[in-house]
Amino acid sequence: MPYTKQYPIRWADLDPNGHMRHSAYYDYAAQHRLDYLHDHGFPLGKFAQLAIGPILFREEARFLKEISPNETISVAAELAGLSEDGSRWRIVHTLYKADGREAAVVTVDGAWLDLRLRKLATPPTELAEALSTLERHSTFAPIERRPSAGA
Repeated sequence: MPYTKQYPIRWADLDPNGHMRHSAYYDYAAQHRLDYLHDHGFPLGKFAQLAIGPILFREEARFLKEISPNETISVAAELAGLSEDGSRWRIVHTLYKADGREAAVVTVDGAWLDLRLRKLATPPTELAEALSTLERHSTFAPIERRPSAGA
């Protein structure tokens, strides 16, 4: 079963048309990833301690249904790609209305950044394992790492 949580829509999430603004969909997906990592042993403080953090290469949304004020949405996350060492990943977040209809799909491609060196990094084994336990999306495919230009 995908990792799923519910979130109430806040006034600050709305646009002048009275429905959820486009960037709020991305905000809920980001919060959902952080909640997953927290619930799997990686609260924000641990990232600071390890001097590593998630970064995004791509973030894309498909908007399907309007989300209105005072709704509660469910956000589900599934792993759509992962490199063998856990350094690169793709996550698909599906946002659902209270009645179960899909409201949006947010796909992100990311990696881990060494916060001291400011370079891409391989995560500690425990972090790679935590991410790898996320349920696989139907489109899951391994991510092949390309050699860096200096290698």
